[in-house]
Amino acid sequence: MPALLLPYLDRVGFIPEVDRAVIAAAWQVRSLKEGETLLTAGAVCHELYFVQEGVLRIQVQQASGKEVTHFFMAENRFCTILHSFTHQIPAAESIQAACVTQVLAISRTNLEALYHQLPYLRNLIMESIQQGLLDKIRLRNSYLGQDSAARYHQFLRCQPEVARRVSLSDVASYLGITQQSLSRIRRASN
Repeated sequence: MPALLLPYLDRVGFIPEVDRAVIAAAWQVRSLKEGETLLTAGAVCHELYFVQEGVLRIQVQQASGKEVTHFFMAENRFCTILHSFTHQIPAAESIQAACVTQVLAISRTNLEALYHQLPYLRNLIMESIQQGLLDKIRLRNSYLGQDSAARYHQFLRCQPEVARRVSLSDVASYLGITQQSLSRIRRASN
């Protein structure tokens, strides 16, 4: 049952009571273990996710083979690889559970059927996704020009719920610093 999805959408716009059960029934609950992959780079993204609990990690693999975390998605966020999902082309990114996570999932086909049945829903979901993208850009830009310690302290201030639940290696990857440097910064902060 989408316990968080409907209240989240209520903040974006009005959902008639009669439509709530239809929306809830369209999504499937999926529980993930830490490290479990929802989408592998190179595959086409056929699903849209809503994070109910936990944290998802969007990552890419560099030419060197090293995985780099691009972003974390915690509760009350939609997550997909939008370009792949929209255009049905292979994704360059992967989506992985950064900790024990529960998501709601809907296939692109089922989402389009839901939009056909409830046309107003497309605007609610797209507005939410666009706001999420703007928030991601704003947050990533806030780290620009800062040294490693400042980026880490800002991460703790801006994303404390993520910091408590994901591995230090994922945090280091996200902040663009080595795990050893992150350990030194954390020791100096205590």
